[in-house]
Amino acid sequence: MQLTVDCQKRPEGTKPNALRRSGKIPAHLYGHKGTEAISLVLDAKVVERLLIKASVNNTLIDLNITDVPWRGKTLLREVQSHPAKRTTYHLSFFAVAGHGDTDVEVPVNFVGEPVGVKLEDGVLDTQITVVSLRCAPENIPEAISVDVSNLHVGDSLYVDALNLPANVTYLGDSEQAIVRILPRQVNAEAEAEAEAAAAAESEPATSEQA
Repeated sequence: MQLTVDCQKRPEGTKPNALRRSGKIPAHLYGHKGTEAISLVLDAKVVERLLIKASVNNTLIDLNITDVPWRGKTLLREVQSHPAKRTTYHLSFFAVAGHGDTDVEVPVNFVGEPVGVKLEDGVLDTQITVVSLRCAPENIPEAISVDVSNLHVGDSLYVDALNLPANVTYLGDSEQAIVRILPRQVNAEAEAEAEAAAAAESEPATSEQA
């Protein structure tokens, strides 16, 4: 997926909070001239539409700085949100031209209904839902599909089962399991243990009374 976004250079001396109150979102572009960064401003409505379609470290964005002028392919590297209001606070873009292969994060799509779930009362246990990859910007896949249809209870799929496009490299642990089919009882026990551990961590510490 590739998107086009128009923006402007941020005027010197403008305060970020004042921009946000006026319906603008501050941003930065890195990598367009080595280590030099440029401060930007985007319309809040443009940002809202962008974030519906774009994902951090995954979506190629054609960024057009209308008043510099500069135009080039970028990746959305970071989205900062207000801790209380959960509104978008700041964006960071990285220009990919001239930097060779880049590191991205791509979602994993599980395709089909496993035999172990449909006929053997098993439970699909996903270990990885996003994979870290290295590839040229023009080769970034939107997602990696994994067919789980033939998995039985007790079966697992590992990273080497990923059907990666040509010239795309996986950056994680090569022995990591992607997905498993667990017996329902084992899965219930694992969930109960996880809930108990979470409850224990949330309990306030008590000190001994003298």
